[in-house]
Amino acid sequence: MDRTPLPMSFRDLAGAVAFALAVACAPAIAAEPLQLEARIPLGQVAGRIDHMAFDAARHRLFVAELGNDSVGVVDVEAREVVHRIAGLRHPQGVGYLPSLDLLLVANATDGSVRLFGGAQYAEAGRLDLGADADNVRIDAAANRVLVGYGGGAIATIDPASRRRVLDVSLPAHPESFQQDAGSHRVYVNLPDAKAIAVIDPATQKVTSWPMQAGGNFPMALRPAAQHVVVAFRRPARLGVFAMADGASVASPDICGDSDDVFYDARRNLVYVSCGDGYLDVLDGKDYRRLAHIRTVAGARTSLFVPEADRLYLAVRAGGAEPAAIWVFRPGS
Repeated sequence: MDRTPLPMSFRDLAGAVAFALAVACAPAIAAEPLQLEARIPLGQVAGRIDHMAFDAARHRLFVAELGNDSVGVVDVEAREVVHRIAGLRHPQGVGYLPSLDLLLVANATDGSVRLFGGAQYAEAGRLDLGADADNVRIDAAANRVLVGYGGGAIATIDPASRRRVLDVSLPAHPESFQQDAGSHRVYVNLPDAKAIAVIDPATQKVTSWPMQAGGNFPMALRPAAQHVVVAFRRPARLGVFAMADGASVASPDICGDSDDVFYDARRNLVYVSCGDGYLDVLDGKDYRRLAHIRTVAGARTSLFVPEADRLYLAVRAGGAEPAAIWVFRPGS
Protein backbone atom coordinates (compact mmCIF):
# COMPACT_ATOMS: atom_id res chain seq x y z
CA MET A 1 0.00 0.00 0.00
CA ASP A 2 1.29 3.42 -0.92
CA ARG A 3 1.83 5.35 2.38
CA THR A 4 3.05 8.58 0.76
CA PRO A 5 1.23 11.42 2.55
CA LEU A 6 -1.20 13.33 0.41
CA PRO A 7 -0.37 16.99 -0.17
CA MET A 8 -2.13 19.34 2.29
CA SER A 9 -4.95 21.30 0.73
CA PHE A 10 -5.18 25.07 1.13
CA ARG A 11 -8.20 24.59 3.41
CA ASP A 12 -6.29 22.13 5.62
CA LEU A 13 -3.29 24.45 5.74
CA ALA A 14 -5.45 27.42 6.70
CA GLY A 15 -7.11 25.37 9.41
CA ALA A 16 -3.76 24.25 10.83
CA VAL A 17 -2.44 27.81 10.88
CA ALA A 18 -5.61 29.06 12.59
CA PHE A 19 -5.35 26.34 15.23
CA ALA A 20 -1.68 27.14 15.90
CA LEU A 21 -2.47 30.82 16.25
CA ALA A 22 -5.34 30.08 18.62
CA VAL A 23 -3.10 27.95 20.84
CA ALA A 24 -0.33 30.56 20.81
CA CYS A 25 -2.71 33.41 21.64
CA ALA A 26 -4.80 31.57 24.23
CA PRO A 27 -4.31 32.96 27.75
CA ALA A 28 -2.28 30.74 30.06
CA ILE A 29 -4.10 29.22 33.02
CA ALA A 30 -3.29 31.56 35.87
CA ALA A 31 -1.46 30.01 38.80
CA GLU A 32 -2.84 30.53 42.29
CA PRO A 33 -1.32 33.62 43.95
CA LEU A 34 -0.30 31.38 46.86
CA GLN A 35 1.35 28.02 46.13
CA LEU A 36 1.69 25.32 48.79
CA GLU A 37 5.43 24.73 49.06
CA ALA A 38 5.84 22.46 52.09
CA ARG A 39 4.19 20.91 55.13
CA ILE A 40 6.27 21.01 58.32
CA PRO A 41 5.05 18.47 60.91
CA LEU A 42 4.70 19.75 64.48
CA GLY A 43 4.73 16.31 66.08
CA GLN A 44 2.38 15.29 68.89
CA VAL A 45 0.53 18.58 69.23
CA ALA A 46 -3.16 18.37 70.11
CA GLY A 47 -5.87 21.00 70.19
CA ARG A 48 -6.10 24.54 69.01
CA ILE A 49 -3.14 26.47 67.60
CA ASP A 50 -3.10 30.23 68.02
CA HIS A 51 -0.80 33.00 66.81
CA MET A 52 2.80 33.01 65.57
CA ALA A 53 5.92 35.20 65.47
CA PHE A 54 9.21 35.08 63.57
CA ASP A 55 12.93 35.39 64.27
CA ALA A 56 14.37 36.46 60.91
CA ALA A 57 18.02 36.06 61.92
CA ARG A 58 17.63 32.40 62.89
CA HIS A 59 14.80 31.64 60.43
CA ARG A 60 12.66 30.39 63.30
CA LEU A 61 8.90 30.44 63.56
CA PHE A 62 7.28 30.52 67.01
CA VAL A 63 3.93 28.72 67.18
CA ALA A 64 1.52 29.21 70.11
CA GLU A 65 0.26 25.66 70.63
CA LEU A 66 -2.61 26.75 72.88
CA GLY A 67 -4.24 23.35 73.33
CA ASN A 68 -0.86 21.79 74.06
CA ASP A 69 0.26 24.42 76.63
CA SER A 70 3.45 24.91 74.65
CA VAL A 71 5.24 27.02 72.06
CA GLY A 72 6.86 25.18 69.18
CA VAL A 73 10.04 26.58 67.65
CA VAL A 74 10.28 25.68 63.97
CA ASP A 75 13.38 26.07 61.81
CA VAL A 76 11.67 26.98 58.54
CA GLU A 77 14.80 26.32 56.46
CA ALA A 78 15.45 22.86 57.92
CA ARG A 79 11.66 22.37 58.02
CA GLU A 80 11.61 20.81 61.46
CA VAL A 81 10.75 21.57 65.08
CA VAL A 82 14.01 22.34 66.88
CA HIS A 83 12.70 23.23 70.34
CA ARG A 84 9.51 23.25 72.38
CA ILE A 85 8.75 25.46 75.39
CA ALA A 86 6.42 23.49 77.67
CA GLY A 87 4.59 24.25 80.91
CA LEU A 88 2.69 27.27 79.63
CA ARG A 89 -0.96 28.13 80.39
CA HIS A 90 -2.88 28.29 77.12
CA PRO A 91 -0.46 30.50 75.19
CA GLN A 92 -2.28 32.80 72.76
CA GLY A 93 0.02 35.59 71.60
CA VAL A 94 3.75 35.51 70.89
CA GLY A 95 6.20 38.25 69.97
CA TYR A 96 9.92 38.33 69.28
CA LEU A 97 12.10 41.38 70.03
CA PRO A 98 15.38 41.13 68.05
CA SER A 99 17.17 43.95 69.93
CA LEU A 100 17.06 41.94 73.17
CA ASP A 101 16.84 38.47 71.58
CA LEU A 102 13.71 37.97 73.62
CA LEU A 103 10.59 35.88 73.06
CA LEU A 104 7.41 36.96 74.86
CA VAL A 105 4.46 34.62 75.34
CA ALA A 106 1.01 35.77 76.52
CA ASN A 107 -1.02 33.15 78.41
CA ALA A 108 -4.81 33.09 78.59
CA THR A 109 -5.35 30.99 81.72
CA ASP A 110 -3.25 32.90 84.24
CA GLY A 111 -2.88 36.22 82.39
CA SER A 112 0.90 36.06 82.49
CA VAL A 113 3.48 37.20 79.96
CA ARG A 114 6.45 34.84 80.09
CA LEU A 115 9.86 35.89 78.72
CA PHE A 116 12.49 33.60 77.19
CA GLY A 117 15.94 34.70 76.06
CA GLY A 118 18.64 33.59 73.65
CA ALA A 119 18.96 30.67 71.28
CA GLN A 120 18.11 28.18 74.05
CA TYR A 121 15.02 30.12 75.21
CA ALA A 122 16.02 30.25 78.85
CA GLU A 123 13.50 31.66 81.36
CA ALA A 124 14.05 35.42 81.45
CA GLY A 125 11.19 36.84 83.48
CA ARG A 126 7.46 37.03 83.98
CA LEU A 127 4.80 39.73 84.27
CA ASP A 128 1.28 39.05 85.59
CA LEU A 129 -1.32 41.15 83.82
CA GLY A 130 -4.41 39.51 85.27
CA ALA A 131 -6.68 37.46 83.03
CA ASP A 132 -6.68 36.43 79.38
CA ALA A 133 -3.36 37.83 78.13
CA ASP A 134 -3.77 37.64 74.38
CA ASN A 135 -2.32 39.47 71.37
CA VAL A 136 1.31 40.68 71.50
CA ARG A 137 2.68 43.51 69.35
CA ILE A 138 6.31 44.64 69.16
CA ASP A 139 7.08 48.35 68.93
CA ALA A 140 10.69 47.93 67.81
CA ALA A 141 11.32 51.67 67.39
CA ALA A 142 10.45 52.40 71.03
CA ASN A 143 11.74 49.06 72.33
CA ARG A 144 8.35 48.42 73.88
CA VAL A 145 5.87 45.53 73.81
CA LEU A 146 2.08 45.95 73.79
CA VAL A 147 -0.18 43.17 75.12
CA GLY A 148 -3.97 43.04 75.09
CA TYR A 149 -5.57 41.41 78.11
CA GLY A 150 -8.51 41.06 80.47
CA GLY A 151 -11.96 42.56 80.13
CA GLY A 152 -10.51 45.51 78.26
CA ALA A 153 -6.94 46.84 78.42
CA ILE A 154 -3.65 47.11 76.59
CA ALA A 155 -0.48 47.05 78.66
CA THR A 156 2.79 48.60 77.50
CA ILE A 157 5.81 46.67 78.75
CA ASP A 158 9.43 47.76 78.96
CA PRO A 159 11.12 44.43 78.16
CA ALA A 160 14.56 45.62 79.30
CA SER A 161 13.42 46.33 82.87
CA ARG A 162 10.64 43.68 82.80
CA ARG A 163 8.13 46.32 83.96
CA ARG A 164 4.66 47.35 82.90
CA VAL A 165 4.91 51.08 82.23
CA LEU A 166 1.41 51.94 80.98
CA ASP A 167 -2.16 50.62 80.88
CA VAL A 168 -4.90 51.90 78.60
CA SER A 169 -8.46 50.85 79.49
CA LEU A 170 -10.86 49.77 76.75
CA PRO A 171 -14.62 49.08 76.64
CA ALA A 172 -14.12 45.35 75.95
CA HIS A 173 -11.48 42.65 75.53
CA PRO A 174 -9.05 43.56 72.72
CA GLU A 175 -8.51 41.10 69.92
CA SER A 176 -6.09 41.95 67.11
CA PHE A 177 -4.64 45.46 67.28
CA GLN A 178 -2.05 47.31 65.23
CA GLN A 179 0.08 50.41 65.76
CA ASP A 180 0.61 52.86 62.92
CA ALA A 181 4.33 53.63 62.73
CA GLY A 182 3.74 57.16 61.43
CA SER A 183 1.10 58.53 63.79
CA HIS A 184 1.70 55.96 66.59
CA ARG A 185 -2.07 55.60 66.90
CA VAL A 186 -3.19 52.13 67.99
CA TYR A 187 -6.22 50.59 66.27
CA VAL A 188 -7.95 47.87 68.28
CA ASN A 189 -10.63 45.31 67.40
CA LEU A 190 -13.33 45.04 70.11
CA PRO A 191 -15.68 42.31 68.87
CA ASP A 192 -17.64 42.13 72.15
CA ALA A 193 -18.40 45.86 71.81
CA LYS A 194 -18.92 45.59 68.03
CA ALA A 195 -16.44 48.41 67.55
CA ILE A 196 -12.91 49.44 66.59
CA ALA A 197 -11.12 51.56 69.19
CA VAL A 198 -8.46 54.14 68.33
CA ILE A 199 -5.91 55.12 71.00
CA ASP A 200 -4.31 58.55 70.71
CA PRO A 201 -0.59 58.24 71.66
CA ALA A 202 -0.28 61.75 73.09
CA THR A 203 -3.28 61.70 75.42
CA GLN A 204 -4.07 57.97 75.63
CA LYS A 205 -7.64 58.99 74.87
CA VAL A 206 -9.78 56.23 73.34
CA THR A 207 -12.36 56.86 70.64
CA SER A 208 -14.56 54.16 69.11
CA TRP A 209 -15.90 53.49 65.65
CA PRO A 210 -19.16 51.50 65.91
CA MET A 211 -19.43 48.56 63.51
CA GLN A 212 -22.52 47.05 61.89
CA ALA A 213 -20.85 43.67 61.29
CA GLY A 214 -19.67 41.47 64.16
CA GLY A 215 -16.80 39.14 64.99
CA ASN A 216 -14.04 41.57 64.05
CA PHE A 217 -11.01 39.57 65.20
CA PRO A 218 -8.14 40.03 62.65
CA MET A 219 -6.71 43.39 61.58
CA ALA A 220 -3.97 44.77 59.33
CA LEU A 221 -2.89 48.31 58.46
CA ARG A 222 -2.00 49.79 55.08
CA PRO A 223 -0.17 53.03 56.00
CA ALA A 224 0.52 54.10 52.42
CA ALA A 225 -3.17 53.83 51.51
CA GLN A 226 -4.25 55.04 54.98
CA HIS A 227 -6.51 52.01 55.34
CA VAL A 228 -7.46 49.88 58.35
CA VAL A 229 -8.27 46.37 57.08
CA VAL A 230 -10.48 44.21 59.32
CA ALA A 231 -11.93 40.74 58.73
CA PHE A 232 -15.41 40.14 60.15
CA ARG A 233 -17.04 36.79 60.90
CA ARG A 234 -20.69 37.86 61.12
CA PRO A 235 -21.23 38.22 58.20
CA ALA A 236 -17.99 37.00 56.61
CA ARG A 237 -16.70 40.21 55.06
CA LEU A 238 -13.58 42.31 54.80
CA GLY A 239 -14.06 45.80 56.17
CA VAL A 240 -11.74 48.51 54.84
CA PHE A 241 -11.83 51.85 56.66
CA ALA A 242 -10.09 55.21 56.37
CA MET A 243 -7.47 55.54 59.11
CA ALA A 244 -8.41 59.17 59.76
CA ASP A 245 -12.09 58.77 60.63
CA GLY A 246 -13.25 55.17 60.08
CA ALA A 247 -15.17 55.94 56.88
CA SER A 248 -16.01 52.77 54.95
CA VAL A 249 -13.91 52.18 51.82
CA ALA A 250 -14.89 48.61 50.80
CA SER A 251 -16.66 45.54 52.18
CA PRO A 252 -16.19 42.47 49.95
CA ASP A 253 -17.23 38.94 50.94
CA ILE A 254 -14.49 36.66 52.30
CA CYS A 255 -14.10 33.15 53.73
CA GLY A 256 -15.73 32.30 57.07
CA ASP A 257 -14.33 32.17 60.62
CA SER A 258 -11.37 34.43 59.82
CA ASP A 259 -8.58 34.83 62.38
CA ASP A 260 -5.69 36.51 60.55
CA VAL A 261 -5.31 39.07 57.78
CA PHE A 262 -2.10 40.44 56.23
CA TYR A 263 -1.10 42.91 53.56
CA ASP A 264 1.63 41.97 51.09
CA ALA A 265 3.04 45.36 50.04
CA ARG A 266 5.33 43.89 47.39
CA ARG A 267 2.41 42.46 45.41
CA ASN A 268 -0.38 44.75 46.64
CA LEU A 269 -2.39 41.77 47.90
CA VAL A 270 -4.39 40.99 51.03
CA TYR A 271 -4.30 37.48 52.55
CA VAL A 272 -7.05 36.16 54.87
CA SER A 273 -6.91 32.78 56.66
CA CYS A 274 -10.18 31.22 57.77
CA GLY A 275 -11.37 28.35 59.94
CA ASP A 276 -13.84 27.21 57.30
CA GLY A 277 -10.83 25.78 55.47
CA TYR A 278 -9.86 28.48 52.99
CA LEU A 279 -7.28 31.16 52.28
CA ASP A 280 -8.62 34.18 50.44
CA VAL A 281 -6.46 36.49 48.34
CA LEU A 282 -7.76 39.96 47.47
CA ASP A 283 -6.48 42.65 45.14
CA GLY A 284 -5.18 45.65 47.09
CA LYS A 285 -6.36 48.06 44.37
CA ASP A 286 -10.09 47.47 44.70
CA TYR A 287 -10.30 44.57 47.21
CA ARG A 288 -11.70 42.11 44.66
CA ARG A 289 -11.29 38.48 45.67
CA LEU A 290 -8.73 36.91 43.34
CA ALA A 291 -8.46 33.42 44.84
CA HIS A 292 -10.30 31.13 47.26
CA ILE A 293 -7.75 28.43 48.15
CA ARG A 294 -8.81 25.22 49.91
CA THR A 295 -6.87 24.33 53.07
CA VAL A 296 -8.18 22.41 56.12
CA ALA A 297 -11.14 23.11 58.41
CA GLY A 298 -9.95 24.77 61.62
CA ALA A 299 -6.74 26.15 60.08
CA ARG A 300 -7.51 29.79 60.76
CA THR A 301 -4.29 31.30 62.15
CA SER A 302 -1.43 32.31 59.89
CA LEU A 303 1.57 34.63 59.64
CA PHE A 304 2.86 36.42 56.57
CA VAL A 305 6.60 37.14 56.90
CA PRO A 306 7.91 39.63 54.30
CA GLU A 307 11.55 38.83 55.19
CA ALA A 308 11.00 35.18 54.26
CA ASP A 309 8.41 36.01 51.57
CA ARG A 310 6.20 33.21 52.85
CA LEU A 311 2.78 32.75 54.43
CA TYR A 312 2.77 30.20 57.25
CA LEU A 313 -0.57 28.53 58.05
CA ALA A 314 -1.11 26.66 61.34
CA VAL A 315 -3.02 23.40 60.78
CA ARG A 316 -4.31 21.72 63.93
CA ALA A 317 -4.46 17.95 64.26
CA GLY A 318 -7.79 16.44 63.29
CA GLY A 319 -8.87 13.13 61.82
CA ALA A 320 -6.13 11.94 59.48
CA GLU A 321 -4.57 15.43 59.36
CA PRO A 322 -1.53 15.83 61.66
CA ALA A 323 -0.62 19.14 63.27
CA ALA A 324 1.64 21.02 60.88
CA ILE A 325 2.71 24.33 59.46
CA TRP A 326 1.79 24.67 55.81
CA VAL A 327 4.19 26.93 53.93
CA PHE A 328 2.75 28.99 51.07
CA ARG A 329 4.94 30.78 48.54
CA PRO A 330 3.44 33.89 46.94
CA GLY A 331 3.60 34.26 43.18
CA SER A 332 6.14 36.55 41.59
